[in-house]
This record gives sequence, C-alpha cells and structure tokens, in this order.
Amino acid sequence: MGRMTEDARAAMAEEEGDAAERDLRRFLTLVIGKLILGTKGDPVGCRCLPLLEDLSSVGNYAWGAALLAHLFDSLGTSSRETGVAGFFPLLQVWAYYHLPSLGRGVARRRGAVPLLQRWRFCRDERSLRRQVTLIHDTADTIPFGHVRWTTYVGEDDATQPWVERGRPYFGRDIWLHCFNTVVPLHHRLVARTLGLHQAVRSWERPGRSFRGIQQITDWTVRVREQLDDWERRGKEVVSEATSDEDYFRAYARRYGAQVYKGTRRPLDPEGRISSLEGILHSTIQQWDDLQAVVDQLRAELDRAQ
Repeated sequence: MGRMTEDARAAMAEEEGDAAERDLRRFLTLVIGKLILGTKGDPVGCRCLPLLEDLSSVGNYAWGAALLAHLFDSLGTSSRETGVAGFFPLLQVWAYYHLPSLGRGVARRRGAVPLLQRWRFCRDERSLRRQVTLIHDTADTIPFGHVRWTTYVGEDDATQPWVERGRPYFGRDIWLHCFNTVVPLHHRLVARTLGLHQAVRSWERPGRSFRGIQQITDWTVRVREQLDDWERRGKEVVSEATSDEDYFRAYARRYGAQVYKGTRRPLDPEGRISSLEGILHSTIQQWDDLQAVVDQLRAELDRAQ
C-alpha cells in the first residue's frame, strides 16, 4: 500500500498540491473499498477515510490482517448458493496455500512478491453453485492442525518490506480491524488459519450506519478504544503452553462453549468431543471458583461469630 501511494503520488506530481492530494485519496478509497475491503452493498465504503488522513502512514497499517478478517466476516453474507462475499481472488490465493483439495492455480512467479502475484488463476468451468458447494464442504471439514498460517516463512524478510514493517505485530494479541468493525474470530477459525494465540474478549461491535440515514460520525471518537489498542500494537501474548496443541487444549477447557461451529453442518466428531470436553472443563472451573467464594464467605462468617 505504501508503494502504491508513492507511485500514485509520483504520477500526479504535475497537478497542484491540494488537487493531487484529493485525487490520491479518491484513488486509495476506490482501491480499499472495491478490492481490499469491498462489500456487496455500497460500491465504496468511506468509513476508512480517517485512515487516509495522514497519507504518509498508509503503508504502516496491517492491511493483510484487516483483509483476512473482512473476508471471514463476509463469507456468510452472500447467498451461500452461487456466491461467496468478499474479493474472491484473494480468497482463492488463501485456498491455494491451505486448501489444496480445491485445486490450485498455476505458479507463475516466485520470490519476493505478494502472494497474489505468484499465481495464474485457472478458469473453473463448473457452475457457481457447484464451486461454492465445494468451498463450503472443504472449509467445514478441515481437520484441526491441517492449516498453519506461515506466510513468507523461510524467505528473506529484508527483500520484503511489507513483512519487515509488520514484524512488530508478530506474536502479539491484537484486535483485527475492518473499517469501524472489530472482528472477534472464534478460536477454531483462528487456530486453523492464522496460527495466532488470541485471547477471547467480550465487546460489542460499534454501531453501523443505516442506508438512507444521513449522519456524520467521527470514527476516531466512536472507536477510540480500538484505535488506541491498534496504535499500542496490542498486548503481549502470555501463555504457558509449549506447543500449539497444548494451547488449543487449554483454550478449549476455558472457552469450550464458544468453539467455532460452521453454519451448514454440525461439528465433526472430533470437534464435537473437543467442544463437550471444553464445556465440561469450563463448568468444573466455574464450580471450583464458586466453591472458593463459598469457603471464603464461610470463613469470614466464622470469624465474625
């Protein structure tokens, strides 16, 4: 994004200062709204405009994390029969690396280039309904541990400035921001795709603007807490687990009732067992906590008597 901003600024160098800045913001809004964070409603969302206030910092945002969160948040908003919401080519690239059973495009470039540029897409002659069914079936039956999000692992970070700039965020617990929306990803989805150890947080999504109602919202005030968290680059991840499997089990014991469930079919047997075990351990933990409170109250009552 930073490189795109610089190239666009150079192309508009002959324009006057204010006009060039306005045109650059229009161009970036179009790119972000139509491609990176596109929706099936208004052609271009303008709620990202606060992010473009300082054009020199556009390249410092974690657009990849926001894009992935947006894609996952949008998967269920289409007809689920003949379409998948979101920018489909980017979803295809993700599937090429992590869902090989769906088939892959033809590799055309290797080396230090963004993942999207490495593939030549293959035209699928099957009906849209059939394609979407295959995507749903494959996504619903991914076994735990099958997917690891290890983008650019083993490659030279020095030649990939987009990776180097994002390094301060690696290994930290951050909220994934998508316009004014904070997307809380359930832990199974995160464990299967991102490999991130993220704690579950309870928050309400910021309100959305309604179509047809004209209002001016200062998002820097409306979502100040989320923006502060983003600017602090999140909180350090603290875990005593020595492996992803240990972490997943500990997570399931504590948050078993919140295990990710697909919308089209029940969990697989292994996932159902994990979920029930998690609920059981969570209930036991709650009982232990309540028992400790009761014991403390009894001790205080005895002392008072």
